Amino acid sequence: MFPRARTFLTTSALALALTASLGTTSAKSADADFLNFISGFYATAAQSGITRETYNAAFSGVVDPDPEVLSKARYQPEFTTKAWDYLDSRVNPYTVEKGREMLRKHGRTLDAIEKRFGVSRYILLAIWSMESNYGAILDNHERLHYVPRALATLAYADKKRAKFARSQLVAALKILQAGDIAPRQMTGSWAGAMGHTQFIPTSYLAFAVDQDRNGHRDIWGSIPDALATAANLLHKNGWRTGETWGYETVAPRGGNKYNGATKTLGQWAQLGFTRPSGRGFPHAGMRAELKMPEGPNGPAFLMTRNFFMIKRYNNSDLYALAVGVLADEIAGWGGVDQRWPRPEGTLDMKEKFELQTRLKQLGYYEGEIDGNFGSGSRAAIEAFQARLGLTKDGNPSQKVLQAIRGN
Repeated sequence: MFPRARTFLTTSALALALTASLGTTSAKSADADFLNFISGFYATAAQSGITRETYNAAFSGVVDPDPEVLSKARYQPEFTTKAWDYLDSRVNPYTVEKGREMLRKHGRTLDAIEKRFGVSRYILLAIWSMESNYGAILDNHERLHYVPRALATLAYADKKRAKFARSQLVAALKILQAGDIAPRQMTGSWAGAMGHTQFIPTSYLAFAVDQDRNGHRDIWGSIPDALATAANLLHKNGWRTGETWGYETVAPRGGNKYNGATKTLGQWAQLGFTRPSGRGFPHAGMRAELKMPEGPNGPAFLMTRNFFMIKRYNNSDLYALAVGVLADEIAGWGGVDQRWPRPEGTLDMKEKFELQTRLKQLGYYEGEIDGNFGSGSRAAIEAFQARLGLTKDGNPSQKVLQAIRGN
């Protein structure tokens, strides 16, 4: 239990103390209402044992809300991502090869974590890829936010997320008070997800592990701690060691009427569900739920208990599917065999990689060959289209691929 502060500053006194801690920051740049919120929130933090010293250190130099946090919080587009687009950007030759590279590099660490928690090393690698691109986003300082400021911003200015942000802010202060991380090193996403495996502060307090045994739980700088923390979350939520996340299945005609139903694998086989490889389902008594992400025209999957354990990490069917498929690809067990019902003229992932590679070979593109068509890739397509006198839309398509193959 954290020690309770013996005395409390008044709101005005703490506001003065925080303002005094700003150093050379101009008083004109400070947001008075935000500073009053921070000073007033100390009473809530103190009830959870946060000391004045910890609090002042956490907010030293913080004078206004983080405008990027508010912008990202408002930008929540309501659209449905197609399964193939979601998987293309997360399960592709780049993420698979990078996962195998990390397996070679951190094999002993993954072996120790797997023995300790019983969670597949391939699942942990896939989660690491999904959450931070194997830690690469931690080097992208433009995408990172100072967590106490970000959470204070949400608690102060976002009514929808204020309750969540207040609880996460107290948890973040507890982490700082425990000494696991220095204040200015506590960076994360706009909503407070932190480190290699993107844990929010309350989840960190519940599951963080000091795997490298240096006396600190550090999911920012210690890969063993970060991966063990992810494994601990899955383990404590009921991960079943040695079991798969699910099976791709070919549905019989009319099989989509069972979408969402749960039966044993033996019962599914009796209904005519088969595996693309032609092999039978092992463990006939194991229960599995049928999921058809894109309906009767796309691949189907029989999801076992571990699929739903992955959803404890992120409550999204597509997230859990991507983790499972990427884990299997890294392990060399293959991915999704059936084709997704992509719109006519669009590219599959293999073709996306080919297009990016050819654009780079011709000097139009300088970025990573990763299959993701962001602003750099689209600008390269537009430049190529301009050269050939084609409509400059920047869209990766069969038409563009055929044209570049001709060049």
